[in-house]
Amino acid sequence: MQLAMGAALLGHARALLDDRRVSNRELRFLAERLAEALRDVLRGAESRGIGAVPPVEGRGDGPGQVPGG
Repeated sequence: MQLAMGAALLGHARALLDDRRVSNRELRFLAERLAEALRDVLRGAESRGIGAVPPVEGRGDGPGQVPGG
């Protein structure tokens, strides 16, 4: 389900990025959704033993955490 949602979000992202009229607010909203989707994928990969996700340098974020999220 998460992969299907991620694929749909990626398609939506491509459409927004191709549209020169998109606002900064829409791009920020998109970036937040993409960060959430990536966090979910990383959590899933980690829970399946695919590999630990190192924290972001200098942020102290743990695996699967999105800075500020």
